[in-house]
Amino acid sequence: MHFITGGAFNGKRKWVKRNYAMDQCVWLTAYEADSLTMPPNADIPSVVVLEGLEEEIHTRINPVLSPDTIRQDVMNQIDPWLAWEAADSHRRLVIIGTDISKGIVPMGKRDRLWRDVTGWVYQDLVERAERADVIWYGMEQTIKRNDRKGK
Repeated sequence: MHFITGGAFNGKRKWVKRNYAMDQCVWLTAYEADSLTMPPNADIPSVVVLEGLEEEIHTRINPVLSPDTIRQDVMNQIDPWLAWEAADSHRRLVIIGTDISKGIVPMGKRDRLWRDVTGWVYQDLVERAERADVIWYGMEQTIKRNDRKGK
């Protein structure tokens, strides 16, 4: 899995389109209300891009639930995609999540919870990723790279 983060409107989408074959790709974006959940029995191309993970997390924020429950719920949604990728060395999962951790800490409890859970989920993803990049102003900084065998 390749995890990509960076600021809003900093070129993450453009960078992915430049670095992955878009003709062999399905692109799901939470910004347009796409579900990031793996569809059952779908014919999926070799590259899947899940964009807007922070928006997907935002929909799950519920102050009644513990942060750990929300975090695990999000990771449970990602796990089938990771299994799909692991089943074939030609498959690639790319996850794009905007960094919402910079700046002023939100005053509202729900927004603080969203910010915190998003940061924890991103840590989980980087830990499991083969590659992680930060894109700022269109420029990449690779923060983790474990090349796949045969690539």
